[in-house]
Amino acid sequence: MAPRILSQEVAREFYLLRVDDEKVNYFEALWSIPEKVTYNAYLLVGNGEVVLFDCWKNIYADELVETIKGIVDPRDITHIIVHHAEPDHSGSLPRVLEVNGFRAEVVTYSMGKSILEAFYKISPKFRIVKDGDELALAGENIKIIHTPWLHWPETIMSYLSGRKILLSCDAFGGYSIPRTIFDDEEVVREYLPSVRKYVATVIGFYRQHIIRNVEKIQSLGLSIDMIAPAHGLIWKRRPQLIVDYYRALAEGRPDEYKILVISGSMYGLMEAATRVAVEEVERLGGRVVFYRFDDSEQPPFSDILGDAIDSKAIILATPTYEVGIYPPLDQLVELITKKIPQKPVLVVGSYGWAGVAAKKVSEKLGGSGFKVIDVIEFQGSASEKNIQRIREGVKKLFESP
Repeated sequence: MAPRILSQEVAREFYLLRVDDEKVNYFEALWSIPEKVTYNAYLLVGNGEVVLFDCWKNIYADELVETIKGIVDPRDITHIIVHHAEPDHSGSLPRVLEVNGFRAEVVTYSMGKSILEAFYKISPKFRIVKDGDELALAGENIKIIHTPWLHWPETIMSYLSGRKILLSCDAFGGYSIPRTIFDDEEVVREYLPSVRKYVATVIGFYRQHIIRNVEKIQSLGLSIDMIAPAHGLIWKRRPQLIVDYYRALAEGRPDEYKILVISGSMYGLMEAATRVAVEEVERLGGRVVFYRFDDSEQPPFSDILGDAIDSKAIILATPTYEVGIYPPLDQLVELITKKIPQKPVLVVGSYGWAGVAAKKVSEKLGGSGFKVIDVIEFQGSASEKNIQRIREGVKKLFESP
């Protein structure tokens, strides 16, 4: 089935080229995304020049060429600005250059050049830019902003001064295939959970760089009427909303009523105890988001990380397995320590003959700056005394700042 492609002039002689990738199941071959994703490239035409900003994933190379042909002859492209060398944005570059006859200059950061050469074994005409450079292209003044670690070190953004458009590549993007191009209010409400999940999985490890680069962009005093990212919605109605949302996620500003509960249970005993915690959270007025790992359910880590990033606190319950943590939760805890802002945690553990898991979870989380409120571990199923301790632990979690 042919992919859905949207080609539209979104500002004067500035075009969105969007393909909806409904083939992908795992972004970066890691993160489960049943909501799928878009790849957004952009085209600027003027004064006898044509600038292509980014490309699409390589499996859509021919479709990108055909979409460009609907606006201009690909041989007329004079410059290709590569904001970020990752193959979901650069994969179609060799094909575009081939059709273009390698006439175009490839504009990128210095490290971007070496990455593109290594990926594709190509030697186009490169134009290396640095932070603060201004390019007079296609009748527009294009300011280059180096935004390292959003989410690779070579990432840059482009600001079109005359049109007040910020092309932000991966930053300010999100998963899913929005049903509109622009940030209509109703669509934004549907879309933000996919942004949250995207930030947690793709940029969460670099969240301090979100803050630094947002501050850098703000310090430049740019007047921004539109943010055009490489995934998802274009922000035209309220561009500041997505900037503020990214920063809030990076700073770990929580939903004050949201408690993430994660339970691993091989035979149901751990889950029974976890449900006591769920009941207590709800009794105290919290909103539970509950993920279960058991013999019928193994939820995607991507969904859990998306819900973890803005939760007020986490309750993590795991049985001991082979003198360690239940394996899926062991891997999940590692990801949480790397990608999620620190927050209060209640740890609950169970065991058959020797208790280990709860201690190891608390050491991993505590060693990464998470505030471990309490550690409750029991043999077999939870006793009345254990249940009371779980309820008290939940109460402490609510009281923790």
